[in-house]
Amino acid sequence: MAEGRRYRSVRGGELAFAVLGLPLGVLGGVYAVAVLYAGVLLSLTVLGLPFVVAALLGARSLGGLHRRLVGRLLREEVPAPPPLPRPSGVFARGRPVLTDPVAWRTLLYLLLRLPLGVLGFLAVVGLPLGSVWLVGFPLWVRMMEPGPRPIGLLDLGAVLIGLAVLAVVPAAVRVLGAADRTLARALLGPVRSQQRVRQLEVARATLLAENTDRLRRLERDLHDGTQAQLVALAITLSLADDVLAQGAPAGGVPGDGFPAGGGPAGSGGLDLGRLRALVDRARGQTDDTIAGLRRLTRGIHPVALDGGLDEALPGLTATSPVPVDVRLDLRERPEEVIERAVYFCAAELLTNVAKHSGARSAELTVTAADGRVRLTVRDDGRGGAAIGAGTGLAGLAERLAAVDGTLRVDSPPGGPTAVGAELPVRL
Repeated sequence: MAEGRRYRSVRGGELAFAVLGLPLGVLGGVYAVAVLYAGVLLSLTVLGLPFVVAALLGARSLGGLHRRLVGRLLREEVPAPPPLPRPSGVFARGRPVLTDPVAWRTLLYLLLRLPLGVLGFLAVVGLPLGSVWLVGFPLWVRMMEPGPRPIGLLDLGAVLIGLAVLAVVPAAVRVLGAADRTLARALLGPVRSQQRVRQLEVARATLLAENTDRLRRLERDLHDGTQAQLVALAITLSLADDVLAQGAPAGGVPGDGFPAGGGPAGSGGLDLGRLRALVDRARGQTDDTIAGLRRLTRGIHPVALDGGLDEALPGLTATSPVPVDVRLDLRERPEEVIERAVYFCAAELLTNVAKHSGARSAELTVTAADGRVRLTVRDDGRGGAAIGAGTGLAGLAERLAAVDGTLRVDSPPGGPTAVGAELPVRL
């Protein structure tokens, strides 16, 4: 039902793109044919290579125009290809243009865009005009032929066919719009190797920034937490050493926080009660320091992952304020870096569920089979989650890209929400 409504509704941008598609398609198709034809004819002359270089640069510019139109009217953001290198020398600058796959793919796009532009214009203009003519066929016939004319099957059939054609128009526009989006994605963006390089650059920058932040947090935690606890422990042990060294008076040392004569004195006036209190304080400070160090090491590498995801994830969900149903099917054990990515991804998603979704229950599903690890977190919350909407999903997607992982979000307004991640078992 929802799919049917989607194809019966047409956005204004799709109509505008279909109308503009005919002149742009004709111009682009003529340009591509002229470039190829003239390039072949001039290939045996001195003007051949300069002409092809200039034509390919022009094709790149036309590709940028079409890419902007697709993004604005069809709401399909196609990433721009990287700029061409500009080496020194006239002949050296022409070489990367001639070997540029983006320019040649743009020429192919301009050729294929011509029939799509014609079909789109016919769908937006031709089909409605044809349906109007068919619906008004009984009237047109009576206007052209004098005298009475009974209504026959031909009149009824023309009206029904006209209404059927009019009903097909939105679906035809949507289908052609989807074809235009697919064609733009396939031919106007960077090639696969360029996309991979860009993804790796973004992932490298993300990892460097995250590692820098993590080191800063680690330094701050060590300075403000563990170091302060160790200093307090050293002071306490120093006080205890003073008590042992004094031996004679059973009074307190000024500033230690303990009253004089805190317990029965031993031989030589040793205050055993105060010494016992200092030792107890040192023991407590030692326990706090050990707990702080465990928290720090857990943030670097969760100890629970030593036993694998099947042991770590149930413990992670047990700490969630939202009840989580865990379903695990781990036929293969991923390598350590993938396990760590899945663990922290699950932790981030469960944190989002608790903070932002308003959900009453959630479900965590992890499978590892056929060389792929798939993580899915579902909740019955309010929905509306999206990558880049301020819930940390954009950063999570970038971190997953660093290990060849992908993130997908399905969260309509009102819920439910399903966020899934897919990673390789091994890099």
